[in-house]
Amino acid sequence: MDVPLIDIAGLPDDPVAIEGVARACEQWGFFKVTGHGIDDSLVDDFMSAMRTFFEQPEPLRQSVLRSRENPMGYYDRELTKNTPDWKQVFDYGIDLADPGTHVPSRWPALPGFRETMIAWFDACTGVSFRLLGALEVSLDVRPGTLARSFRPVHTSFVRLNYYPPCDDPAPEDSGTVVERGLLGVNRHTDAGALTVLVQDDVASLQVNRDGIWHTVQPDKRALVINAGDMLQVWSNDRFKAAEHRVLARDTAERFSAPYFFNPAFETNCVPLGVSSAEAVYNPVNWGHFRTARADGDYADYGEEIQISQFRKR
Repeated sequence: MDVPLIDIAGLPDDPVAIEGVARACEQWGFFKVTGHGIDDSLVDDFMSAMRTFFEQPEPLRQSVLRSRENPMGYYDRELTKNTPDWKQVFDYGIDLADPGTHVPSRWPALPGFRETMIAWFDACTGVSFRLLGALEVSLDVRPGTLARSFRPVHTSFVRLNYYPPCDDPAPEDSGTVVERGLLGVNRHTDAGALTVLVQDDVASLQVNRDGIWHTVQPDKRALVINAGDMLQVWSNDRFKAAEHRVLARDTAERFSAPYFFNPAFETNCVPLGVSSAEAVYNPVNWGHFRTARADGDYADYGEEIQISQFRKR
C-alpha cells in the first residue's frame, strides 16, 4: 500500500485537493503531489547538481564542513535519535529566507551549483505556502494565520542526502526496533511544519502507519510531502507527524533532498482553534526546539528533543 497521490494544481481554491491534503495528513502524515508547478527541467538540473557535489573529492566536500555553531554544510557522521545514520548530507538555505542569520550557507566551488540550489529552494517555498493555505482552510482558521508564523523570515532549509551502498543494511522487513544492520536514516519525525521531498528511483523511504512500515514508491512526476511536529502541535494532534526512516541498500546508491519548511525562529507554536482546556500541548518555541534538535543531529549531546515533552497529558 502506497501513500495517497493528490493533484494540487488547483490550490488554494480546489476543495477536492484541500480535502485530500487534510485526509492524507490525518490518516498517513505522508502523501505525494502532482500539479506542484515545478518544471521538470529544474528537477533534472537539481538532481544532477546534487550528484555532482557528492561525486567531488573529499577535500572539496570537507571545505564546506558544518560545525555545531553552524549546521549548514557537509557532514557524514549525523545521528538520528542518538543513532548513527548511513548517509552523507549537505544542508543549505536558512540565510536565503533570513539574510541576517548567524548560520550562513556554505557554498562549494562548483560552477552553477549555488544558483541551482537557490532556484530549488525558492520553488519548494512556493509549493509549501500553497499547501499551508489549504491546511488553514482545513483547520478553519483565518487566512494567513499559519503563514504569519513564517513572517517576516522563516528558517527553512534544504538537505541533500547521499546514501552510499552499505555492507550491512538492515533487512527491509525490520520492525520498529532494528535488531541488526544499518539504516540510511533511523526512525524519526521531522521537526518543522512540512517537508517537500524529491527522490531518485531507488525505493528506500518508509513510513510507519499503525505499526507497519510502508515503502513510499518513487514517482518521477510527484513530490513527497509529510507533516512535521509543528503541524501536529498546531492541529492539536489532528494531523500526524508520521514516523519514517530510510533503508540502506547493499548494491544501490540513493539520492534524495528534503526541503524542511520551518517557521520563524521566534515563533511559539500552540494548538489552534481549541480552548486552553482542549489543547494537548503547551507552547513550543520553535527556535529552542530547532536548536535542540540540531544539537542532537550533530553529535550525542543528550536525548533528542521531541514534542511529547510538551504534552499536557
